[in-house]
Amino acid sequence: MLTYLGRRLVMSLVVLFGLSLLVFTMVNLSGDPVRLLLPPDATNAQVDELRRTLGLDAPLVERYWRFLGQFVRFDFGDSLQFRQDALGLVLERLPATLSLAGLAILLAVVVGVPLGVLAALRRDGASDAVITGVAVTGQSLPVFWVAVMSILLFAVQLKWLPAAGAASWRHYVLPTGTLALFLLGGIVRMTRISMLEVLGAAYVRTASAKGLRRGRVVWRHALRNAAIPVVTVIGLQLRFVLGGSVITETVFAWPGLGRLLVRSVYARDYPVVEAGVLVVAVFLILVNTLVDITFTLLNPRVRLQ
Repeated sequence: MLTYLGRRLVMSLVVLFGLSLLVFTMVNLSGDPVRLLLPPDATNAQVDELRRTLGLDAPLVERYWRFLGQFVRFDFGDSLQFRQDALGLVLERLPATLSLAGLAILLAVVVGVPLGVLAALRRDGASDAVITGVAVTGQSLPVFWVAVMSILLFAVQLKWLPAAGAASWRHYVLPTGTLALFLLGGIVRMTRISMLEVLGAAYVRTASAKGLRRGRVVWRHALRNAAIPVVTVIGLQLRFVLGGSVITETVFAWPGLGRLLVRSVYARDYPVVEAGVLVVAVFLILVNTLVDITFTLLNPRVRLQ
């Protein structure tokens, strides 16, 4: 285990270094933030003075080495538009995004896994067709379209739920449901495929021949061995839900990290963009490591080699 974690740490550092180079290059080649911070009638002298103040007058290579030193220390300076610590601003918005993503994944798992099991047990039946059709439809619909349609239906027409904000639990319903609908399809389909493979295995037939109840055979013997691909999909879905949260948070005016990054990209707020990408990357690396470790808990035959 320690050898595996050490190897993953080295790989993670290499990934973060490559990510730092990519992010720095993209944000610095996207445009000059000085022109956005000053009024349109600013003189060239004012532009040059602000550029020197922000340290943007140095050569690109020198600025990258300076940024890399800040990257190692987790110090990205102050936000250009909010005038406060960039990393602190990102961490302040992170809980709102994680709560939204966590609830969406929890809802998708709680609903998707039983539906996938039911579809496998009723293979080629009406239930299987309906469940599979709903799963494929959920994956096919664009997140932004579902978000807009849900606002028009439940907030504008029916007036059941608020359209934007995060003041109460009612504000979670529409954005969480939008993300969960997209995640549901992948979980249902993978659960169904894995269960179909496991239900035909010899040990499942042996357990049924011993007289064990159908429910115990399905949930204790079959589902546990079918869970590894499902856990993999759930871990991968987290990447998509963080990406999808950018769109969802923008549509629903959710005060999370995704909306902050969108505003920062438009404003060319380099420190916030760089800090936000770093935090998301570190979080995803930790999640992937936890998914790999979970494999050994679900199936002792899997080893962290």
